[in-house]
Amino acid sequence: MGRVLLLNATYEPLQLVSDRRAVVLLLAGRAEPVATHDEPRIIRSPRVTVTVPSIVRLVTLVRLPSHARIPPVTRRAVLARDRQRCAYCGEHADTVDHIVPRSRGGLHDWTNVVAACRQHNVEKGDRLLEELGWRLRHEPRAPQGLWWRWRPIEDPDPLWAPFLPIAS
Repeated sequence: MGRVLLLNATYEPLQLVSDRRAVVLLLAGRAEPVATHDEPRIIRSPRVTVTVPSIVRLVTLVRLPSHARIPPVTRRAVLARDRQRCAYCGEHADTVDHIVPRSRGGLHDWTNVVAACRQHNVEKGDRLLEELGWRLRHEPRAPQGLWWRWRPIEDPDPLWAPFLPIAS
């Protein structure tokens, strides 16, 4: 199964869908093809043969709720946001740390969670930065913009480039 980029009616990228889902949207009249490869994939049934496009656009606008624009706080997302660099020393990070520990009332949100190397995570424990005399290398923030959703895509289709925002 291949991947197809699904665009909103405004040409805003929504998600990646399977070939099958893209064909179902096309046959139902809910989407239209935008771009197709020179040698496209083809899906056949006893009655229908459909060329699978690389990009499809919905015919009607889908409104995204504002909370859907900010991704959930997960280990993978925090490490990606901080580019796998420790917020305390700048070395390779493989864990996440709560700036204000949860045991002290810290929240599990984008402004309180940073990537950390194992050594600094263990050394910090459940203490505050002020108690250790440490400073953060950068202020943690929630990721902004729709580009965040598309940042971790590996080997994106070259036809998608005009529709995917440039990751900053």
